[in-house]
Amino acid sequence: MKRNVFIALLATASLTYACQQGANKGETGATTSDSIEQASFDAVIDGKDVKLYALQNDRLRVTLTNYGARLVSLNVKGKEGEETDVILGYDTADEFKQNASNYYGAIVGRYGNRIGNASFTLDGATYELEKNNGENSLHGGTNGVFNKVWTVEQSSDRAITLAYTSPDGEAGYPGTVTMKVTYSLTDEGGLVIDYEGSTDKETVLNLTNHAYFNLNGEGDSTILDHELQIDADAITEVDAALIPTGKSLTVAGTAFDFRKPQTIGSRIDTDNEQLKVGKGYDHNFELVKGEGFRKVATVYAPKTGIEMQILTTEPGLQFYSGNFMTDSDPKGKGGKGYPFRSAFCLETQHFPDSPNQPSFPSTVLKPGEQYTTKTEYRFFVK
Repeated sequence: MKRNVFIALLATASLTYACQQGANKGETGATTSDSIEQASFDAVIDGKDVKLYALQNDRLRVTLTNYGARLVSLNVKGKEGEETDVILGYDTADEFKQNASNYYGAIVGRYGNRIGNASFTLDGATYELEKNNGENSLHGGTNGVFNKVWTVEQSSDRAITLAYTSPDGEAGYPGTVTMKVTYSLTDEGGLVIDYEGSTDKETVLNLTNHAYFNLNGEGDSTILDHELQIDADAITEVDAALIPTGKSLTVAGTAFDFRKPQTIGSRIDTDNEQLKVGKGYDHNFELVKGEGFRKVATVYAPKTGIEMQILTTEPGLQFYSGNFMTDSDPKGKGGKGYPFRSAFCLETQHFPDSPNQPSFPSTVLKPGEQYTTKTEYRFFVK
């Protein structure tokens, strides 16, 4: 049997088993992704096969697709034992493709977040990028890796590795960059994302996952009741186009102070210039420096009792409170609406616009170097 056929069959079997298990429990009221069907992800995009894959253990049940190396569902048990799908998305590969710029669950890059004026200079050469956010480039442009079909290198019921090679000049970026992303489950309730990358020419690289979370369950109307804590003393100031000015702003005494847990909605409408610019939170939090892999944030939803901890090796965390979501957005899984501020993103990253900001942590990757970064979303019930 050919290896890729085996992988697809393995994923189908795992997904079918997982759905049967959920159905056999007879749970009611849970927001699960049991309606997601393997056949809905059997598609061809850009001449490449797209499939749905499954990961599961006693704590988590995850589905994902090789289109954009994206998470499709993430089921966590709540305080009543019910399964709750905590990330937004769609029921089919075609819907993800049609609405690719929503970035639901996707790996974004080559450069996650914004690059001002869609350009940067590196080693004396200026590179013009795709403009897809006014005059700026966002998440790698329209040809970002979120819009590519990745190759599944290996897969089991606990881990999957996906790879993509971005050719020199794609979306305006220099160098042929080979990247890998591995999703794996831990016995402690963690979903770990390991990133790797290498290049044949000096370039910049900043990958992250763009999952939209609602710990009350995807399709719930708000995230303003969630309690958030971020280990950051400062944010990166942005201008009217959400491009960093190069300055850091202390969070002390402001609506951005999440050093102790605060509900997301408690200060989101405060008279604060940075909040006005972002129409809420849409800012890079400059994480307190620590050694290696460490916990940097916690989110708790009293309604379900689900707590999510974020651990990372990255220096920044982009907190986005769903300010540009609207009732007119395309319906999500199961036909659910995703209205204003019904989800949040917490994207581990290097700082936005770092290629144009010499004082920011560098995102330069050179030939012979290895890009590595790690993030974990770890779930508990309280």
